[in-house]
Amino acid sequence: MSGLSPSLPAIALVRLDPDATIPRRAHDGDAGVDLCSTQDVTIEPGERVLVGTGLAIALPIGTVGLIHPRSGLAAKSGLSVVNTPGTIDAGYRGEIKVCLINHDLRTPIVLRRGDRIAQLVVQRVELVDFVEVTSLDETSRGAGGYGSSGGHASLVDGAVVVPGKGA
Repeated sequence: MSGLSPSLPAIALVRLDPDATIPRRAHDGDAGVDLCSTQDVTIEPGERVLVGTGLAIALPIGTVGLIHPRSGLAAKSGLSVVNTPGTIDAGYRGEIKVCLINHDLRTPIVLRRGDRIAQLVVQRVELVDFVEVTSLDETSRGAGGYGSSGGHASLVDGAVVVPGKGA
């Protein structure tokens, strides 16, 4: 890794735990930086746990921090972030904590201090105000919501059809 690049914006960071791991990218150019646990914890099947990172950051107004699961952990062990993505607002100055869940039905997940548990992606956001109106302009989609665009041939009356098994 190349470390701090003068072309990348710097985000102020405080270690609330002196041994907390500074967020790093696994590879140059990655969108996310890894967040690490500051505690040893066992997450039982189906259990949710709030895990600290020992870090606080100062995001600039007009940006947001989004906490995503690490894809390898999700695929291999069922570890995910409950409120995916978790949101860190620009005005928040407390410890970044990650609400993790073990989706595996049988196997506990053991995390150790220093383990990479999630990814943080910092993005620009459009800050807007809302104005109440009496009606909205028409679009081709209209009010069509969940499932309105179709493409669910495997669903029959709410049941999933497994090929070769019937409804």
